Amino acid sequence: MRPFRTVRHIIALSMAVLMALATTLATALSGPALAGERDFAQTLAAARGQTVYFNAWGGDDKINDYIAWAGEELAKRHGITLKHVKLSDTAAAVSRILAEQAAGRSAGGSIDLLWVNGENFAALKQNNLLQDTAWADSLPSWQYTDAESLPAIRLDFAVPTDGLESPWGRAQLVFAHDSNRLASPPRNAAELATYINSTPGRFTYPQPPDFVGLSFLKQILIETAEDTTPFYQPVDSALFDQVSEPLWRWLDSVTPNLWRGGRAYPANYPLQRQLLADGEVDITIAFNPADASSAIERGELPDSVRTYIHDTGTIANVHFLAIPFNATASEAAQVVADFLLSPEAQIRKADPAIWGDPTVLAMHRLSAKDLAGFMALPQGVATLSEADLARTLAEPHPSWMKAIEAEWRRRYASGD
Repeated sequence: MRPFRTVRHIIALSMAVLMALATTLATALSGPALAGERDFAQTLAAARGQTVYFNAWGGDDKINDYIAWAGEELAKRHGITLKHVKLSDTAAAVSRILAEQAAGRSAGGSIDLLWVNGENFAALKQNNLLQDTAWADSLPSWQYTDAESLPAIRLDFAVPTDGLESPWGRAQLVFAHDSNRLASPPRNAAELATYINSTPGRFTYPQPPDFVGLSFLKQILIETAEDTTPFYQPVDSALFDQVSEPLWRWLDSVTPNLWRGGRAYPANYPLQRQLLADGEVDITIAFNPADASSAIERGELPDSVRTYIHDTGTIANVHFLAIPFNATASEAAQVVADFLLSPEAQIRKADPAIWGDPTVLAMHRLSAKDLAGFMALPQGVATLSEADLARTLAEPHPSWMKAIEAEWRRRYASGD
């Protein structure tokens, strides 16, 4: 009996050990997720009743309408009040946060959530103006992203995000033309210069510091340079004139033949789009591949408008949401960011009839229902296919944005 009892005892003991190991392994595998869920449940509880001052560019009605919809949903679901503070230049919000830091206002800040990317994120991070701990990759909706297939969600203009901002959407510079007036648009910087000089007054671009206007200048900077390597490092002031000289030579050659002789510029891309609709120019520019299709849906552009990119590709990036270091409603700001990253909100945002902003979510991470939601979206008559948009150019280091804007102002501001 004793040997049998011993064997049974050993078996029982082994089973107990195996069960303990299995329990430990299960805890190890599921523990962080459950802990994350518990943490976010606490965040949701703290967020209820808070007001989020969301500082975001307010120059496009369709984007403003989308943010208003999100505000209504957040109020119903989580008891959060979302106030859209409409900006004309995000840099103004960065300056305000910097001023609050200088004044010692470490809490109770005026901005809870900020729509940023590139230059502004780099400035916020460099000056310690963001939350001091990573939060974005702990959001429940982060599980639907894939940083391996879209590295730009962790690198903002070559600056690591370190979990301090949550991806919101993708963008790529595209050009739009009315095919009834311009059948074959120019496909590179050299052809565009020839077109501008042969058809005076039919082209312009948004006035810097408008983001799309500066993006257009960076596009020409890259296209006209013999060596693009310096653009992906901080600006070397000793070499700036030499490296950027082809851009200024290109602009000098076309500026007298721009719309209104280069003495005035549209303030932003919606106003430039209106110039195309009014027949004042032949080409407009946007940083959203679906912008023209959305405008056609709303009756703002004729259905003969089509989009294209340059043969060498165009600048592409991801835009984000960041929370300042002294946000008053940091918990509610995280809930807003999580909702805006959710499949539901991303599907609505990608709809050309609503906004048409490309998603940052990975299709292979979605449920069958959410995947079907994306697949059911109309592409839009003027929207290029993913294959057509495959040629992309990486954003230069954010320091180039500031340097180009300063030099452009010195040379061309106010048509001087």
